[in-house]
Amino acid sequence: MTTHLKTYFTHSRSLAIGAIFASVGFLFGNWVTWIPYVKQKFGLDDAQLGLLLLSLPFASILTNPLSTLIINRFGMRATTIWGLCGMALAYALPVNVPYLWMTSAGLGLMGIGIAFTNVAMNTCVTSIERQDGIYIISTSHGMFSAGGMLGSALASILMGLKVSPALHIAGVSVFIISVAIIVRPIIMSIHEEKRIDDAGAKFAWPNRILLGMIAISICTNVTEGTMADWTAVYMRDVVRSNDFFIGWGFACYALFMASGRFIGDSLIPHYGSRKVLVAGGIVAAAGLMTAVLLPHTFTAILGFGMVGAGVSCGAPILYGSAARVPGMAKGAGLAAMNTFSLAGFLAGPALIGLISNALSLSFAIGLVAVLAVVWSLLSSRAKLY
Repeated sequence: MTTHLKTYFTHSRSLAIGAIFASVGFLFGNWVTWIPYVKQKFGLDDAQLGLLLLSLPFASILTNPLSTLIINRFGMRATTIWGLCGMALAYALPVNVPYLWMTSAGLGLMGIGIAFTNVAMNTCVTSIERQDGIYIISTSHGMFSAGGMLGSALASILMGLKVSPALHIAGVSVFIISVAIIVRPIIMSIHEEKRIDDAGAKFAWPNRILLGMIAISICTNVTEGTMADWTAVYMRDVVRSNDFFIGWGFACYALFMASGRFIGDSLIPHYGSRKVLVAGGIVAAAGLMTAVLLPHTFTAILGFGMVGAGVSCGAPILYGSAARVPGMAKGAGLAAMNTFSLAGFLAGPALIGLISNALSLSFAIGLVAVLAVVWSLLSSRAKLY
């Protein structure tokens, strides 16, 4: 079950693209831990925070259809490197700027960077898999989760130590740009394929098969968006954890997600994509209800960890299947699903904030558990590739 990990970490190109995935996750993990700080800084209620958090996915979903054109114009390798550097620079804005509209603009710039980098780095992964005859997509997504776990844990510790947000974020940005510079020669050695042909250079509407995958992906993305944007707030406002533990809910979520993805390249071929998705929905629902019904520091952390295990193989399965949907141009299926599934990230944080403000954050997260059950039911009859 671990043979593929040895291959992954001894293969220079898979390790280099893994560093990109981990860097994106590291940036994101640092950001989500500072969300309660931003909420407090501007005196926002949950509904206002939810609307602010829309800035990132809203920018992503608007610019994602352009990702196919950008990759065709500049190449998947250059888009991956420059997209990561752009994200590192944009990341420094939301926490540091003095005005709320600037925070929103900074999140929007992060969203644009994520839209381009996400499609480009996933395209690099599928290219490496085909050229080198290895299966690395699940492990690569595991690297993203591992980066998120480390970023969240680091930010939580530094928050507890009262380190200046400006100093912390400046250091993170410099570190990520340094990683991009180091891995650039290896990333540029990946054979550049024109992944999206002339027929698929423009945004393509999904066919019936892809729509089924999109429905599941929306559910998983709402769950992931909720964990990303609201775990730290939940740990502070509902669980009332010590500052040192505010980021550990997301860190545990990311740890279990990474672990599931690291074994996913063995797990998925052995049990099949459908069974893994069905089981994942059940585990995620159980984890969410654990956090809601037992709102204590360690039980909430455990519950969020279960959610991470449940969603872990969702993105690798759905991204891989979307890239192989018959009847669509190369890469167009992946770009189309990414556009629509980001609606989960778009609607998720805002809806959670609005429901939390009207009722409670616990109730809002409980509703996400229902969505996890829905994705499990949809997965039992979905057609996957």
